[in-house]
Amino acid sequence: MTESARVIAADVTARRRSAVEIARATLAAIDTRNPTLNAFVETFSERTLAAAEIIDRRIAAGESLPLAGVPVALKDNLCLGPDLSTPGDGLGFGGRTTCASRILEHYRSPYTATAVQRLIDAGAVIVGKTNLDEFGMGSSTERSIFGPTRNPHDPTRVAGGSSGGSAAAVAAGLVPLALGSDTGGSIRQPASHCGVVGLKPTYGRVSRFGLVAYASSLDQIGPLAANVADAALALDVLVAHDPLDATSSTRVAPRWGTELNSPAAPRRVGIPRQARGPGVHPGVAATLERALERFRAVGAAIVEIDLPLTDHAIAAYYIIATAEASSNLARFDGVRYGRRAALAEGESLLDLYCRSRGEGFGDEVKRRILLGTHVLSAGYYDAYYATAQKVRRRVHDDYARAFMDCGVILSPAAPAPAFRLGEKTADPLAMYLEDVFTVGVNLAGLPAAVVPAGVVQAGGASLPVGVQLIAPAFEETRLLAAAATLEQALAA
Repeated sequence: MTESARVIAADVTARRRSAVEIARATLAAIDTRNPTLNAFVETFSERTLAAAEIIDRRIAAGESLPLAGVPVALKDNLCLGPDLSTPGDGLGFGGRTTCASRILEHYRSPYTATAVQRLIDAGAVIVGKTNLDEFGMGSSTERSIFGPTRNPHDPTRVAGGSSGGSAAAVAAGLVPLALGSDTGGSIRQPASHCGVVGLKPTYGRVSRFGLVAYASSLDQIGPLAANVADAALALDVLVAHDPLDATSSTRVAPRWGTELNSPAAPRRVGIPRQARGPGVHPGVAATLERALERFRAVGAAIVEIDLPLTDHAIAAYYIIATAEASSNLARFDGVRYGRRAALAEGESLLDLYCRSRGEGFGDEVKRRILLGTHVLSAGYYDAYYATAQKVRRRVHDDYARAFMDCGVILSPAAPAPAFRLGEKTADPLAMYLEDVFTVGVNLAGLPAAVVPAGVVQAGGASLPVGVQLIAPAFEETRLLAAAATLEQALAA
């Protein structure tokens, strides 16, 4: 079982345990379990221990650090620069930022992502980088140059994606907190498959500076944690306006961690008609009904709502996301940074571009770049991209109407529990439909959280399943209160 980040921080602050002691135990656990799981693509060992020593000195000097000594893992699309520690101490991790792609296999960022730096400033100890689908494009963490991440509950099954390495690291008890990114469900779906809490904040709540862009209008950084309180603690640290991110919100953030001590149950919980469709696995459907019963038991009214564009949202998402990916990934050309192909004498600059990108990108990334380039091209822009943006607006409006009848929405996080490794890699459409219940949240820019809600039997395996809670934009207080209420009710 994963130890709570809150417990670790309290122990280090009270000097019952040292940050160095916890860091050593964490690195030893990773060494033991990671060869099977492949959750981590890089660990920092000596540098981690040196950073932990600094935390112990800061605590001894009387500093108050909300994440004192808490080991944290980072999805490997978050930049990690050479100055990871407090100013002036000379430490630098210098880890790679590969995005699990051949084109960035040896890339070392000159700067650190704002979200990562905020964790470090709060006393967290970064222990390593976690596996992902290449550039975040996938739902299983199988599309990675490092090989697939395996589910800790059944190593023959996927951990979900694209933040599968972070979800598996928390589920296996290797770290109490990890960062992921969520473009269409990439925090929430693996959280469900691995049985951990996954939180996707409102678009703009957490700075995206230092997150390697996939689809800039959809991407959002968020935590994966062992429980709701730990996710709230991480969000307290992560949220602040960042002038380096033009989309960063200037809204003053509440202190969610302290407000969860006695969470208020939601008065009205909406259940979409589409959440009970024929494509939902019976075990997932039963888990959803159990969660609804728990909400009823704490006094919440259950309200039937309609999100009629659920199926259309998945199509709109894969037009908008691929269009933005085509634009964002154009910078990886083999000239400015990243992999550069070797050219024969007489070959042109165009040959350099083509060969570098051809060798550097995997099949799924190439597929999405081609799709995105196509929908942005002359003669197709209005038919595809402009139409998808209109659907996006209608998806936003559908959620707004639904929230007139309820405070939060409950739905599955994924239509089925974790599937077997290799089961969907040959069928891109089947893989894309893994995100059918999550992409609408990104299109509308809403906050959502996944809470572990039960265990189902599938193919002879006992697999965790989570449910998704959705709230209006910037209503993380309401979202986390509902998530904590459900977590406590399910545990009772």
